Formats: sequence, C-alpha cells, structure tokens
Amino acid sequence: MPQHFDAVVIGTGQGGSPLAVRLGANGRRTAVIERAEFGGTCVNVGCTPTKSYVASARVAHVARNTDAYGVHVAGPVTVDLAQVKARKDQIIGQSRSGVEKWLRGAPNVTVIKGHARFTGPHTLSVSGPEGQIVEDLEANEIFINTGTRAVVPPLEGIERIRYYTNSSLLDLTELPEHLAIVGGSYIALEFAQIFRRFGSRVTVIVRGERVLAREDADFALAVQKVLAREGIEFRFGSQPHRVEPLDGERVRIDLGGAQPAIEASHLLFAIGRKPNTDDLGLTAAGLETDMQGMIPVDGALRTSVPGVWAIGDVNGRGAFTHTSYDDYQIVAANLFDGGTRSADTRIMAYGVFVDPPLARVGLSEAEVRESGRAALIATMPMTRVGRARERGETDGFMKALVDAETKQILGAAILGIEGDEAIHTFIDIMTAGAPYPTLQYAMHIHPTISELVPTLLDGLKPLK
Repeated sequence: MPQHFDAVVIGTGQGGSPLAVRLGANGRRTAVIERAEFGGTCVNVGCTPTKSYVASARVAHVARNTDAYGVHVAGPVTVDLAQVKARKDQIIGQSRSGVEKWLRGAPNVTVIKGHARFTGPHTLSVSGPEGQIVEDLEANEIFINTGTRAVVPPLEGIERIRYYTNSSLLDLTELPEHLAIVGGSYIALEFAQIFRRFGSRVTVIVRGERVLAREDADFALAVQKVLAREGIEFRFGSQPHRVEPLDGERVRIDLGGAQPAIEASHLLFAIGRKPNTDDLGLTAAGLETDMQGMIPVDGALRTSVPGVWAIGDVNGRGAFTHTSYDDYQIVAANLFDGGTRSADTRIMAYGVFVDPPLARVGLSEAEVRESGRAALIATMPMTRVGRARERGETDGFMKALVDAETKQILGAAILGIEGDEAIHTFIDIMTAGAPYPTLQYAMHIHPTISELVPTLLDGLKPLK
C-alpha cells in the first residue's frame, strides 16, 4: 500500500523548500522529494555559483585597472580557476547543506531521495539511482517544483565533441584558451564577461543582429559596447550548423554559408532552458504541458488537476529565483492566510548580472509604445550620478516610463553601477500602486545611485 501524506513537494528549489517547511509547520504531514542536490538550480548551478564567479571576475578586472585610482599593483594579474572553483564549491556546499538540514529538521516533514513519477492524479512512485522503486506515495496535495535544464541543440556532429552547459562549465579547473558561446542573452553574456575577465579569449555567437533581443535596443547596445570594450568578440547573424572535433578537446564550429568557421578550445551552449517535465509521468496524472513542456497554471498556480500545483520555472510564469520564491508566497498565503494572491498581478522584475548590471521592472519602452497609451519618458546617463563618477564607473543610463493620465509608473530600467539595487525604488512604488510623484518627492540619501531617481523623474517628457 502507498504511504499516505497530506502533501508532497517534488523538488527542493527556492519555492519547494520553504513550501514544504510551511506545510509541515501548519500540521500537514509532508513529504519532500529530491532526486539530485538540495537547493535546486539557484544554489547548485545557477545564481550562487555564477555570482561567486562574477565576484572573482570583478576583483580581477578592478586589479587590472587600479592605476586610474592612484593604486599600483606590481606584476600581471592572473586567475587560478581551480581556486575560484574551490571558493564557489565552498559557498555552494554551505547553502546546500543548510537547505538539507533545514528540511530534515522541520516538523512533520519527511525527506525522500529519489526520482518522483506520477502513477495517478494523487499517487507517486519514487525510484532510486538504479531505477528501483523505493517509495510509493499518495497525497491530497502535490506541488511540482522540478525546475529546468539547459537546452543543447541537435547539431550535426554534436555527439563527437565535448561541449558545456552552464552546469558543466562550472566544473572546469583550468581556464579555457578560447571559449565560444552560442547565445546572446543573460546566461551567455554573464559567462562571456566572467571568462574574459579571467583571461580567456571569448567569442559570442548570436543568431540575431544584437544581444539581449528582449530588451530595448539602447540598453542592449550599451551592454554590447561595454563587453566589446573588454575584448569580447561577437559574431552576429550567426548560428552553428555543424560541429566537429579537432586535436585534443578543440572544436570547429561551422556557421554555414560563406561565414568563416570558428575554432575554439571550449564550446558553451547558452540558448535557453527547458522544463524538467518529460520524465514525471504527467500523463498518468492527467496533466498536460504546453509546446515548451511547461505545466499551465492559473493565477493561484493550480494546474488543471484539482489538488496539484506547479511552482517555479516549470510553470512558465517566470524563470528566476525570485519568481519561484514568490510562487511559494502566493501558494502559502492562499492556503494558510486566507489570501487571494495571484501571479497574474505581480510585476515582473529581473537583473542581467553583467558588470555594470542591467535591472528592469515592468514594461520596456518598446512594450509601452506597442500599447499605444499616452506615456511620459525620462532618461539620464550615469555620468550625472555622483556616486558613479566617484567610483569611476559611469557606463550606462536610467530610464523610466509613466502613464500620462494615471501617473502610475509603467516600467523602469537601470544599466549602471548598483543598478540591481537601485531598481528596487521603482519596484516598491509600483507594487504599492503609488503614483510617480511619491517617488519623485522622496528624499534619498547622498551619495547613492538611488538619489538620482527623483531627479530622473523631474525630466519626464511626452513619449513621441
């Protein structure tokens, strides 16, 4: 007979772990199932490790550019990737073990290691590493938090070469001599700058004519300019057609047509991610997926099967750690606090963690124009920000868009030093539903990046 639980959580990512603890704390007998490492993508192969690499890369970059500050470093600056990796592994280990300890110590929570598959709408089997069934479970409530993984294209010759994804690239202990990256979005650009600052030659292969195709062109081109200035090479209007091995681990990347091929020591694919739904037995549960493999949900994150929810990257409502955690908060508020929260009303915000970072909330300028509404716009270069000038980091600019009639902020973006923190001035005001003068008339601390946000809003003009 299957073991009965009140609730089962599949996956220990940023939504699943706190939800399991909250379920247990509210008296539900809860099982949480993890097939790999505790903490999900963010802790193990996403935010935590990559941002530790960003930190190391920034130290190397600053060390190479100290003369402008009157500080002189003798000798060349070099990067020991094995040591960088060891630091990253220590940080990951602390986070991973913290999540596991938290779950195993939570009241009414049972941790089960293995791969979960549905055998019915509210029944699951859990298999071990050898495929043997270790548990059969049934539960009134099931929460899917299985996340996503990197997409690898089915190129001719792919089975004959060694290639990397965002996960496997983090296992390297020696710097690539020449890293070729396929992709022009967030993950691709973060890794490009990291490894260029580490000392590798980096070539980015972009299918379109510019990076960050989802962003306004002015921001995308500004990011591209910064990266090119650091020595990153771009090949636009290109995509691999065929790959073949060369001597050692080197690879030849054929771009098709008359474009010259690229020969690189390492090849990274950063072209997107796909949900981990193909081996969950969803059909047995009566669950369907969309064309991308995502599990459709309503605003409360409920699936089409009563008593089954999907949270985190797997539901297509946001591919970020903070959206996954917000999914948890939505579900918990509705289950336990009498709430009526919905993902339909949350305001999307995110950051691209190149240096300087690009942070955005709400609508872009292109989206506002497409909406046809009367709007106001303001922009300001970071050269006007005292904090940026004092730090010698004046790349980038700010932009804000406002509804001309309601005075509600429609969207904002900051490319610049500490822009990923300053953007929260907009996020909080927009979440509160306050009109832009509330922020415009606020007194901010000097000298900071955020203090120029009211000045930015002073410059609002009609969007033409």
